[in-house]
Amino acid sequence: MDQRDDGRSILRVSGLRTHFFTSEGVIRAVDGVDFEVKKGEALGLVGESGCGKSVTALSILRLVASPPGRILDGKIEFMGKDLRAVSDDEIRKIRGKRISVIFQDPLTCLNPVLRIGYQISEVFRFHKGLGRLKSLEESIRMLKSTEIPSPEERVRNYPHQMSGGMRQRAMIAMALACEPALLIADEPTTALDVTVQAQVLNLMKKLCRERETAILLITHDMGVIANMCQRVAVMYAGRVVEYVDVFTVFSEPAHPYTEALLKSLPRLGMKRRRLDSIEGQPPQLNRLPPGCAFEPRCKYLASKCRQEAPSITHLSQGHEVRCYYPINVEKR
Repeated sequence: MDQRDDGRSILRVSGLRTHFFTSEGVIRAVDGVDFEVKKGEALGLVGESGCGKSVTALSILRLVASPPGRILDGKIEFMGKDLRAVSDDEIRKIRGKRISVIFQDPLTCLNPVLRIGYQISEVFRFHKGLGRLKSLEESIRMLKSTEIPSPEERVRNYPHQMSGGMRQRAMIAMALACEPALLIADEPTTALDVTVQAQVLNLMKKLCRERETAILLITHDMGVIANMCQRVAVMYAGRVVEYVDVFTVFSEPAHPYTEALLKSLPRLGMKRRRLDSIEGQPPQLNRLPPGCAFEPRCKYLASKCRQEAPSITHLSQGHEVRCYYPINVEKR
């Protein structure tokens, strides 16, 4: 990744490697990942299930279960600090205050026996030292900002008394309570229907823009990337295979995997034509092929692809691809 610093970098991940040591071998979940998130921007981390997106997020937060997982190498620089080097106490203070997280299923993240207002208030009490009444007032204010109707009543609800969309709004309120510099959203709308998904994404985008909060959005949905992000890092088998602005990724994708992801999207005017699919399965991360990990599924493969894994190629400023034979190069 191009490491030029324009002074607006919030998060810079360099050479991150997180492996899991199991009885079936070493699972290389994250195997040399590089990307950068700048102030106020949204970066999309996209790829199929199992490609290492969520493990990347857990590594940033130092929440990888050990054993069996371990961060072996790399730097995680957040606002000038290497998060791998800070103490346990300091990383706990950063989580929830400077870096917040929204997970895909709020029902599993929220405590079922505590009222929503109490759970949001905990953020204000722990990170800002507010008293019980003041923290509850702030919780109501945050719920109101997420456009939940009757927030004064909703603070008394338990999670099961709210719809999926309302629970996710409550999670957004909790995540943005301390106005973090970075929000990590891991598949934040997967469990919601399409209409509610659009509402939640637009709300998240609006609130983060008002607070200049940067977003690391983890998803498998290229449509969500188009709606939310300025840049995108495409992951496959634990590595970033393409890193580019969102306009270029849709108009001139350079990696065959990125092209295959885009061709699997429905489009207006398709009528009844079947969607393209990516043949085969992603490789097992404890049995990666010696060459390019995408080679068994790639229609552009050559003998060189089977022999050695490609390194990053810089096609243009801000556009990087991990491929020996990037496509659409003639258009540039």
